[in-house]
Formats: sequence, C-alpha cells, structure tokens
Amino acid sequence: MTSPSDAKIVATRVGSTPDLLGESPLWDDRRQRLYWVDGVSRVIRFHEPASGAEGQIATPSIIGSIGLCEDGRLVAGLFDGIYLVDPDTGTLAPLHVPPKNERMRFNDGKVDRQGRFVCGGMGVFAEPVGELVRVDGTGRAEVLANGIRISNSLCFSPDGRTMYFSDSLDRFVRAYDYENGELARPRVFADTQQFNSGPDGATVDAEGQVWVALVNVGKIACFAPSGKLERLLPAPTDMPSCLAFGGPDLATLYVTSIKDSGSGRAISRHPQGGYLFAVDGLGVRGLSEPRMRLSAGGQADA
Repeated sequence: MTSPSDAKIVATRVGSTPDLLGESPLWDDRRQRLYWVDGVSRVIRFHEPASGAEGQIATPSIIGSIGLCEDGRLVAGLFDGIYLVDPDTGTLAPLHVPPKNERMRFNDGKVDRQGRFVCGGMGVFAEPVGELVRVDGTGRAEVLANGIRISNSLCFSPDGRTMYFSDSLDRFVRAYDYENGELARPRVFADTQQFNSGPDGATVDAEGQVWVALVNVGKIACFAPSGKLERLLPAPTDMPSCLAFGGPDLATLYVTSIKDSGSGRAISRHPQGGYLFAVDGLGVRGLSEPRMRLSAGGQADA
C-alpha cells in the first residue's frame, strides 16, 4: 500500500561508517543533533546535519537504547542497567542497576510523556526472561511486564495515554492504556505476521500514526491510530531496525539498520547493510522527544 506522494521519497545515507547493530535513533532538538547506538560495537554515535559533524561515545557494554534528559545528558539502557551519559565527556553515572543477570540485557527504550525512561529487557539467547522496566528521575524502578524474549516497538501516542510495545518473536505490536502509570487493556494493534516479519523499532508521528521497522523483509509499515495499515514502504536496506523523526522541521525519518547483530539471527546481505539513512518526502512530521526529568544531581541507587 502506497500513497501518491511516495514517488517523492528520497533516502540518503548518513555517516561514513556502518553499524553492526544500529538502533535507537534519537533527535535532540536543542542541539540539532541525531544520536543513535551501535549495540554490538558498544558506542553511541551522533551526526549534526547542518555541519556534517559526527562522532561517537564509547560505552562499557552492549547498549540497546537511549533517551534525552532535561539537563542535557542521555539516559541509556546498557547490558546490566540504566545509566546517565554525558555526551560531551562520555562520563557514565548509574541510575538503576538491578541484581546481576547474565541471561538478560536491556534493549529497546523510550522516555514517556511524563519524563520517565521505559526500557524493555530481552533474553540474551531469546529466552522469555526479559522485563519491561520504568525508571523515574530518582532511580526508582517499577517492573511493568515480564516474560519477554526480545523487547521492541516501544513508543507512545502524542497524548501519552497509549503505549505501543512488542515482543518481536510474537510478531504482534500491542497497544496498552497508559493512564495513571499502569498498563491496562492490552490489545493487538498490528499483526506483522501478515508481512512475514517480526516488528523491530517503532516511532509515532504528530498525527499519532505508528511507524514500524519490519526487519525481516526490508520494509517500513505505517499504521493509523486505529491499527489500519496506511502505508507499506521499502526500506533503504534489507534489515531496518529502528525509526525516529528528526531534522529542523521533524520531517525526516531516520532509519537505522543491521549489518551483523552478533547473535546469528540477523545478518545483512545488502551492500549498505548497517548504515543509517535519512528518508525525506514522506509528507508527515514527527514530535519532539520528551526528556527525562531527573532529581537534583541525577544520582540514584546503583
């Protein structure tokens, strides 16, 4: 399914280096900078479209996702916990580190509209041992769900009252009522089995449409808030992993991709596998990403 405007879509490669496991693109509207992660290479990368500047920040372990903080730092889901990262110095500070569990690592995460970081775990060997955790600015953590194999597709409706989430191996994106800080009324929002793919990363545009990376078939799906498929587009590479709107007018869709996830489950056959792409001409705009509100100093239990 396409729209008449799809002929105007242009995908441009960003950056000079492919990622092994590109994930979690994140537009910083204050700095006019795009961040994303290469989980396997253990780095946070950044790119500034206006100047072409690019760089990276090393992390001590596999990194799954990042979000913005009010004080200019990033919040990150590393293998063993949630940390704050200073993008200028690379300094890390623990925010929430649960008891050690070598069978689970943190994966997809987003800051919710209330300023808390929600991050889903995954089984290192795709076992159902992952937890969906919400961490506030004091480091207090709540487990919202468990029994997850590979957490993905985490994003929130424009009003913050609906959370979207998937366990990729189930091949469903589910929607949850997200009022009063609790998950309620889980329902199937989109069945991606029809596309022969599990859902990977996702984002929401200003109209409340949900854009989902169909990692197994090299496509991007756009669903209306009702769950109806609105558009199905070819991705720039064969294994798109995550999506985010950015750019000065929030009209560019940034798409990360996979070259080799390191697990043996995802290896690209495309000559540009692993690169980040900027997709323009979609005719829609995104939303500014919410920022995590931290307690004084942003320090918490480790």
